[in-house]
Order: sequence, then structure tokens, then C-alpha cells
Amino acid sequence: MAVPKRRHSNSRSGKRRAHHAKKPRQLQVCPKCSTVTPTHTVCPKCGYYMGRVVVQMGEE
Repeated sequence: MAVPKRRHSNSRSGKRRAHHAKKPRQLQVCPKCSTVTPTHTVCPKCGYYMGRVVVQMGEE
């Protein structure tokens, strides 16, 4: 089995993990109802996605 000969330093491990931080979700505003929704998802309020009705929502 391959085993490292020397231990990696803390700074080297930290450099490798520099991109592991959590990022906030990207949000967009629905052009129909102005609800803030995550990108690439159907609007939960009006059912629109990419300019057309994808899900029929009940009347309010």
C-alpha cells in the first residue's frame, strides 16, 4: 500500500481546503410574481419556469 513518507503541514492542508467553504444559494426574482426563488427551479408561487407555465397552481 502507498503510505506518505512525511506528514503534510497545517498550512498545506489549509491551502487544499481553501475552496471547501459553503457558499450561499444563488437567488433570482421571478419575472411573473416577483418572488425570490433559487436558480433553475420552478417558481413555487406561480409555477413558471423559463417563461412558460410548467406546473398548474391552484387559484388563490
